[in-house]
Amino acid sequence: MREYRLGGLRLPALRSSSLRSPSPRSSSPRSSSPRSSSPRPSSREPRGPGRGRPAGWSLPRLPLPTLADRYSPHRNAFGLLRMVLACNVIIAHAKPLGFGLPSIGDGLTSSQSDLGTVSLYGFFLASGFLITESALRTSFWRYAWSRFLRVFPGLWVCLLVTALVLAPLAALYENGTLHGFWGHSQGPFHYLTTNWFGSMNQFPISGLLSGTPYGREGHGPSAFDGSLWTLRYDLVFYASIGALMVTGVLRRAPRALLLLTGVCYLLIVKDLVSASDWTTRPLPRGAIGPFPLLGYLAAQWMLYLGFLFLLGTVARLYAHRIPMHGSLATIAAALLGLSLWRGGFIAIGPPVVAYLVLYLAVALPSRVARLGRGRDYTYGIYIYGFPAQQLVVLFGGARWGLIPYIVFSLLGALALAVPSWHLVEAPAMRWKRRGKTSDPRLRGPVPDAAPVAATAGAPR
Repeated sequence: MREYRLGGLRLPALRSSSLRSPSPRSSSPRSSSPRSSSPRPSSREPRGPGRGRPAGWSLPRLPLPTLADRYSPHRNAFGLLRMVLACNVIIAHAKPLGFGLPSIGDGLTSSQSDLGTVSLYGFFLASGFLITESALRTSFWRYAWSRFLRVFPGLWVCLLVTALVLAPLAALYENGTLHGFWGHSQGPFHYLTTNWFGSMNQFPISGLLSGTPYGREGHGPSAFDGSLWTLRYDLVFYASIGALMVTGVLRRAPRALLLLTGVCYLLIVKDLVSASDWTTRPLPRGAIGPFPLLGYLAAQWMLYLGFLFLLGTVARLYAHRIPMHGSLATIAAALLGLSLWRGGFIAIGPPVVAYLVLYLAVALPSRVARLGRGRDYTYGIYIYGFPAQQLVVLFGGARWGLIPYIVFSLLGALALAVPSWHLVEAPAMRWKRRGKTSDPRLRGPVPDAAPVAATAGAPR
């Protein structure tokens, strides 16, 4: 048996993989009779680190290494990838916010997609994988508490900073006075009460930012934090995972989620087939809801973002069946480029983006992957990136051109994201570690995920 050292202690290595899907049968105690001590072959026995598979299943071994073989909760590049994707969102916002032009990548893809949308797909894939990882390692109440602590403390401080600090600065710059600012029908206090639980049903504040390029394009007051439009979708998907935990579907009926993912993909393929042009964007499907505290959601984004989130969930549950190899990643990259160039991205893009994100998460060198660990500024970049960009353009930061504007925007977002992590998010997350789960099999650190958004669908 392999041993590991921790200080001066020798600890035996666990025999099972961190990616073995939970099962009621796997948690039952083994018999202590002498007969049970003799070795017996079993199709359920993992054959090495990371090769676990659901109890009771007998599956042929794949000729290529699987996601389960290559993934480790403690050594992966999800943190780095999420940081890069968050910066990509700011870069994608640069043209519409700073110059009133289509997002970066729109012209190169015949308006099928852009850098922000591709990054958004990658985020929801990573979120589905990491949230499912968390859900499988803890109880429902600890899962719900962890989600609350990861999302709302940072969000609430961001709303307060935006409404009570950034918006007054914008009002003073635009009008030279705060007269009429506080008592406006869509003033800062209405902004806070409307958006406090993540619904984001109000984006402008006191009629400001109408003179920015994004405001002129929308012919009215512009959004202070348009990126938060995806937050309600994140919350719905987090709640859905919680419901799957309570009903036992997540652990006992993973095939149901596989079936649901397939149905979602068939609807996406139907969108492509029924479109008059294969370079179309996702077709509008109306609204669904209302959801408690959140209101209505766009049906097309529920379908497409939900599909990416489900892909992440299914990838975690079936990690032992998903081959991870450089040749397959090359094929996925070629399909992505071809679909963006010639058409069909709405159906081809989501699964190949998902595969590429998963591959990079396990294939990047450890020296590179560790850059995203420890200090997770991704959520702060998400919630502060848009208002930072709006203020930079308001104060004239776009006059020097696109590249300087992007640099100023990234620096402004980091200037707010860094204290958000150290003063709000990290202290809040320490509360989720108080107490211990009663099941020792569920203990251990888990990568965390916070929501991020892109330009597509963002309000004015």
